[in-house]
Parts: sequence; structure tokens; C-alpha cells
Amino acid sequence: MKTGAEIIAEERQRQIAVEGWTAEHDDTHEGGELALAALGYCFHAAMQTTAEDEGMGVETDYRPDWWPFERRLWKPSASRVRNLAIAGALIAAEIDRLQRAEKSEVAP
Repeated sequence: MKTGAEIIAEERQRQIAVEGWTAEHDDTHEGGELALAALGYCFHAAMQTTAEDEGMGVETDYRPDWWPFERRLWKPSASRVRNLAIAGALIAAEIDRLQRAEKSEVAP
């Protein structure tokens, strides 16, 4: 069985290879959008857990009002693990973006 870190790394690679969300693209999101998007997927996974515990379902079409991107980019899964993997990959992308920004600010 793969670890959570492995699943997240695979999702990040998928985002780059399939979706085209490269480092250059990520660098255009300076307003915390990647972190907000990660929060959206994490929130959705948490809602799925709560709903399941209460014997209810969660609509995958529900999108938080604060979702930072176009509606068509909201693609939650029925799988909590998948939603958490997407969230984790978005967090990794934001960390990488912040580190690149910090490095460019310090560079001579």
C-alpha cells in the first residue's frame, strides 16, 4: 500500500503532466489561491467524513464560495483519499511557489 506522501507526490506529478499546472503557472498565483484551493478539497474531504458518519452523502457539485478558480476547475471526487491527495498536492505546489519566490527575493 502506498503512503499518503507517495499518493500526494503522484497527484502533484499528474497535475503537472496532465493538467499543465507547472511551476511557471503556479508562480502566477501570488494571492494564496493554491492554498485556498487545497483548503477547498480538504474541507470537502472533511465534510464527506462527517456526512458518512451521519449516514448522509455530500454533493460533489458543492463548491465553497471562496473557491479561488473558475467553477470548471472544481473537480472533487467521491473518494476522501483522492480529495486529500489533491489538497496535499496543491499544498506542495504552494510551498514550492513560496520557496521560489523567497529565493528570487534573496538572489543578487
